[in-house]
Amino acid sequence: MNRPWASHPLALELDTALAAVREAGLLCRSVQSLIDPGTLEKKDKSPVTVADFGSQALVCRTLGEAFPDDPVIGEEDSKDLREAGNENTLERMLGHVQKLRPEADADTVCTWIDRGGAKDYSARFWTLDPIDGTKGFLRKMQYAISLALIIDGEIEVAALGCPNLGSELLGERGDGTVYLAIRGAGVWQVPLTSDGEPEVVKTSGQTDTTQIRFCESVESAHSSHSDSARIATQLAIVADPARLDSQTKYAVVARGEAEAYLRLPRDNKYKEKIWDHAGGVLVVLEAGGRVTDITGKDLDFTQGYMLQNNLGVIVTNGLVHDAVLKTIRELGIGQF
Repeated sequence: MNRPWASHPLALELDTALAAVREAGLLCRSVQSLIDPGTLEKKDKSPVTVADFGSQALVCRTLGEAFPDDPVIGEEDSKDLREAGNENTLERMLGHVQKLRPEADADTVCTWIDRGGAKDYSARFWTLDPIDGTKGFLRKMQYAISLALIIDGEIEVAALGCPNLGSELLGERGDGTVYLAIRGAGVWQVPLTSDGEPEVVKTSGQTDTTQIRFCESVESAHSSHSDSARIATQLAIVADPARLDSQTKYAVVARGEAEAYLRLPRDNKYKEKIWDHAGGVLVVLEAGGRVTDITGKDLDFTQGYMLQNNLGVIVTNGLVHDAVLKTIRELGIGQF
């Protein structure tokens, strides 16, 4: 595979991130393929738990080998796995990891997982969401594996794996795509499971706000769909919003199939977690887009595992960003 980033000082970091996300993607697809169609009705979330822990274990193992001094702010730790009553989950997760890493045992895998236990800011660290989009994963639809390297508060490297996203059509279930970005150097999409040539990714050139398309979450737990609808009405947007789970929405904006992703706060208490955004943010920025909170402030990745200094997240192609922010202000959204 041609590597356009090969001469960059952070080429090793990007290559490592790609390898880690690809391996985790294989595990996640293996787990997802075994989901019983009745899972949702039975409220059985064990498949995503198995994949979550297994994905974090594999990514942290790879990062630990390449960069043993780098902290990882991840979403999971092995405490629950080690508790009595969770032996079955641990065994299932270990079985999936061993398909890719036959030498692993339970203690080793739990140690890999706990490598992602950092919570505080440092001058150089990685942040990982091993499965972003729990319900999308269970529905066998869209989810993401998001990995980013932050140095001195700036997102420098990102690998955003979208195991069910095709390379062309919005919302289509496909063979999987990984988005790779280095700050100031660009962003590329590559296949999840093969060495196809990297393709440069660019945001949409749409400037007419009536013709843009929003992305928003399928679930409305942390983002107000009603406020999104008010914004769409105010801007006279014709297209219905595209609803899909996870940071896959960042990828869809980055490659120009939608112009905006709105994560509108339902109250002023909830603070976004950095692992839910870091990978996607750099992908969109390097594709030519813009990312701020609802007040227009850049996202602040110097506050540990939460975006303490931000409220909500607005992602656009850049060209319609000011218009979206202006509409948010005019409608009083986020003024709690």
